[in-house]
Formats: sequence, structure tokens, C-alpha cells
Amino acid sequence: MTRNIYESNNAKIIDYTVIGVDEAGRGPLFGPVVAAAVYFDEGVYIDGIADSKSLSEQKRNELYEEIFFKGKFGLGIATPEEIDLYNIFHATELAMNRALEILSQYVEIKNVLIDGKNLKLNFPSMCVVKGDAKIYQISAASILAKVTRDRIMKKFDFEYPHFKLTEHKGYPTKEHVELLSRYGPTPHHRLTFEPVSKLLSRELLDLWLENGLISQVRYEHLLSFLEVDLFGNIRTSKQRGKRDKNR
Repeated sequence: MTRNIYESNNAKIIDYTVIGVDEAGRGPLFGPVVAAAVYFDEGVYIDGIADSKSLSEQKRNELYEEIFFKGKFGLGIATPEEIDLYNIFHATELAMNRALEILSQYVEIKNVLIDGKNLKLNFPSMCVVKGDAKIYQISAASILAKVTRDRIMKKFDFEYPHFKLTEHKGYPTKEHVELLSRYGPTPHHRLTFEPVSKLLSRELLDLWLENGLISQVRYEHLLSFLEVDLFGNIRTSKQRGKRDKNR
């Protein structure tokens, strides 16, 4: 272990054997969930690394560049389709595993600490609640994941400017929900998430499938999820609740 200054005026011990893992984008209605896995060689210290949520966008971008050049890392994503098929929790695990698989090309994967709880990966690991505010490498991973996802949203903003994705990054803000109601969902939305699922129809799903915008597997999963009958009628969540209560 090497002693370094982690927080201003407070000496902290950084365990350089740690690989930190974190994600960005579990809550949005649009786009992928992104995970990062970060390892630093002994003695590599970047001043200012902290939980990405506590940093300004400018500071996150500055630290991203430093981590990019001074650290070893892997980035993984899980697509909206995978989120729909496997749910957001398991899709997050999938993205984290992908990040670690990439990092494994550069370092031996051991002593993995993950921000969160109850996550089970393909590598020996341990969850740390609020780890992004406690562990140097997890904080770095939170920055890489957040900046990477924000940049993905900026690219999508060129394709869907009416959704103003650069502003809300796909999260369910009041404005995003209003725009979603006005323009309808896209295949890049998480179609099993409310309020997106309420705006789906059999006709829309058929159109997307016909034009190759969604896969056959996702199409069939969504029809099952929405409980579309032979006549194309979609049972509402309220109706599903009544049915389940009567079972």
C-alpha cells in the first residue's frame, strides 16, 4: 500500500491492488448502461478524483483525460435491448463483466470492489455501498462511466434533437417525459420502463421489426411483457394488477 493524499488535508491509504468498478445510467429511460473497471499502478495518484456525482461536468472531463492516460481500464455497455431482455440489474452486471473482461487483457483480475450491493459478477468481487465516495479506484470508474455515457448521449442528440438528450441524458425528467409523450418512443428507449411502455402499440412494434430497428427476440419479449393478445390489444399495467390480485 502507498500513502497518498486522497481528500484535501486528510491522509488516506490507497490500496493499489484494488480494481474499482462502477456504472452510469441505471435510471434513464433512454440509452445504454455503461460500466467501467479501473486499476492504477502502484503510486499513480490523480488529485481531485471523487464520486462523479459530486463533480462539475468540466471537472469530470478533465479527470477523465487524466485517468485515460494514467490508469488501466475497461469499459462495457449493455444496450437498451439487453436491458429490456434481462432487466436493468442483470444488464448492469453484464456491462460490468464486459468492462472487466477488457481490463483482464492488461492486469490480473483480483481484489475487485464494486459500487452498490447484491451484484454478482463472473469474477471474484465484493460490493461496497457508496463505494464511489470511499474507494479511489471506484471513484475513478464512476468518472469514466459517467463521461462515456454522457458522450454517447451527445451522439444520440444529433439523431434525435427533439428529445434534447444532451440536457437530461435520457433520465426521466419532466421535460423528457413530456417530449416522450409528444413524439413517442424510439428503439433506443428502454421499452419495458414506464412511462415508455405505456406508449407502445402492436403497430409500432411491427413497424420497427419490419424495418430492422428491433430484433425478433426483443419483439417477442415485448409482446409477452405487454401481454398483447391475438387481436393486438395491450393489457395495461392497471389491468395486469387486477388480474394478478385475482389469481
